Amino acid sequence: MITKEIEFTVNGQLITLDVDIRKSLLDVLREEGLTSIKQGCGVGECGACTALIDDIPMDTCMYLAVWADGKDIRTSEGESRDGQVSKVQQAYIDAGAVQCGYCTPGFIMTSTAFVEKYKGQKVDRDLIRKEHSGNLCRCTGYETIVCAVESCLKD
Repeated sequence: MITKEIEFTVNGQLITLDVDIRKSLLDVLREEGLTSIKQGCGVGECGACTALIDDIPMDTCMYLAVWADGKDIRTSEGESRDGQVSKVQQAYIDAGAVQCGYCTPGFIMTSTAFVEKYKGQKVDRDLIRKEHSGNLCRCTGYETIVCAVESCLKD
């Protein structure tokens, strides 16, 4: 096994690790206790493992941990502050956009990036759907997710 020392920030905390160069970021984050990152398909199709890497939604199952060296990573756990959920997380709750919850953290991170990118701009539902197309949900039917994102853009 070949390892490399990497250093990155996760949810504001600097982490230094020796990682197997073949290991995915998904596996490393889960080993660090960040269980919002879910193993879904393992091939970058479902979005259950989505985290923001330097503010860009990425499938961590397809992202090698060594590539995270020097990066800033955000997961759903880091979006809550002082016991309060984020605006996007609250919008999901209010819209009923959570059912089984397996895909929800990945969707939340994609929605967070979307809201940060388009805040104050006029967007239509097609753009919301398009930019969330890398995340799959088997339960919600997506309508409530789109409504949650729309509500975040209104303020």
